[in-house]
Amino acid sequence: MPLMKPVQAQGSWKWKPLTGRLEIDAPAGTPLSDLGGSWSLDALEKMLEGLSRGRLRRVFEPGEGPVRCPLRLSSGQDIHLVGMFVSETEASGMLLTGESFPELDQADLRPGPDLVPVYQPIISLRDGRVVGFEALARWNGAEPMAPPSRWEDHALATNMLIRAAETVAEMRRETRRDDLFVHVNLTARDIIRSNMPALIDALMSSHNLPDRTIRIELTEQAALRDGPKTVAAAMALKAVGAGLVLDDFGTGHSSFAWLADLPFDSLKIDHGLTARLGEARTDTVLATITLLAQRLNMSTTAEGVEKREDSGRLRALGFDYAQGFAFARPMDAESAVKFLRG
Repeated sequence: MPLMKPVQAQGSWKWKPLTGRLEIDAPAGTPLSDLGGSWSLDALEKMLEGLSRGRLRRVFEPGEGPVRCPLRLSSGQDIHLVGMFVSETEASGMLLTGESFPELDQADLRPGPDLVPVYQPIISLRDGRVVGFEALARWNGAEPMAPPSRWEDHALATNMLIRAAETVAEMRRETRRDDLFVHVNLTARDIIRSNMPALIDALMSSHNLPDRTIRIELTEQAALRDGPKTVAAAMALKAVGAGLVLDDFGTGHSSFAWLADLPFDSLKIDHGLTARLGEARTDTVLATITLLAQRLNMSTTAEGVEKREDSGRLRALGFDYAQGFAFARPMDAESAVKFLRG
């Protein structure tokens, strides 16, 4: 049986409903560079083979949610449009080539031996329950609170996702809590890797995790270093069921533009703001942010909370969740399960 060609990222796309055109960014020198440009669906479908014709019209009918459309060019090249609607009519995402999306070799789903993440609880301010955890990288033999100091970014991101998926699946089984989620921090370089949507899709499928159980924290300032590529890649992650969290909101000058570009599920408010809780102007800013998030159908998390008595004020300001030393320090997986059980 011939080996299937793995997926590779080859560019990005945007569907513009007002003009009825699909704008494809496929850089020169890439296998799909001939597709670069602005296309009417009629013109693009003339390049497609057999049953692929007509599919694009159905994909871009007004709606919402993920876009996962495999197509075959008349040249025999397999391509995939993977992304999300950003509104009822406008969509964007990644352009991939290859035959094997979203399959991965099972060997790719095994983490390295010395990565032992720790997990910091995320607390619901409504009822005080643990609703999720943020996974933080630690190493065997290192100081318990020491951050990672080795491995390439790709290995770290892949291994953190694998460990986090395993742990949250075990937590859900052990506690019979089907509402638990886990946050994993990724950089912009991590999410634009061509295998990232396939990895997350495979992890969620193999552990039988529903959408948004794995939530990707993306720091705005890192993401904006390569904005268009990051937007396209983040859309692809949402298309396979990952949640998106804008981390450290309030530290960068372009936060609001970033909110307009991506349908984030949640905001994490930078500890620099939450540390000033109780100051009149700061409280006004925080209340305004939580109101904005509510209107955008996003939840909000206050991070870096160090005093338990701040819970009531945060709740009054509209926050959904809180995270910080006031509730618990990062802990290993076994301790996290015990913490869940009370």
